[in-house]
Amino acid sequence: MDLSNLKPAKGAVRQRKRIGRGEGSGSGDTAARGHKGAKSRSGYSSKAGFEGGQMPLVRRVPKYGFKNRNRVAYLGVNLDVLQKLADEKGIVTVDHVVLIDNGLASKNDLIKILGRGKLTAKVDVSAHAFSETAAKAIEANGGTVNRI
Repeated sequence: MDLSNLKPAKGAVRQRKRIGRGEGSGSGDTAARGHKGAKSRSGYSSKAGFEGGQMPLVRRVPKYGFKNRNRVAYLGVNLDVLQKLADEKGIVTVDHVVLIDNGLASKNDLIKILGRGKLTAKVDVSAHAFSETAAKAIEANGGTVNRI
C-alpha cells in the first residue's frame, strides 16, 4: 500500500444529484423544487426568522428587563473559604495568585471577599472588593485588608 492508490471505503462517497439537466435525467422540469411559490423561483432566500407569515417567535415573546453593560461582576470568596485555606494549607497571605493556585479563581476574575462563615486565623487579604462584615472580621483577628 502507498499513497498513490488510497481511496475511500466502498459506499462512503456518493455522486451528487445533478438536477435541472433535462427530462432524461429524472430531475429536469422543476429541478426538485416543486411547483410554483417563492421557493421554486431563482434567487429566493427567506428573511431570518420568517415563519411563513405566522407571527415570528421574536415578536411573540415579550421584551423583558435589560443587561447593564457597565455592571462589574465579582467572584465571591467567603470567609469560611479563607479559614479553610489557613487551616489546611497554612496560608497567611491571600491574594489573586493564591486563589488561582487553589482553583478558586481564574486569572481574569475580579474577587470580592464576602462575610459568610467565621474567621479565626490572622490573614492578610488582597482583593478587588470587600463586604463590610468581611473587612471587619479580617481586621478583628489582626489581619490586613488591601483593596487592589
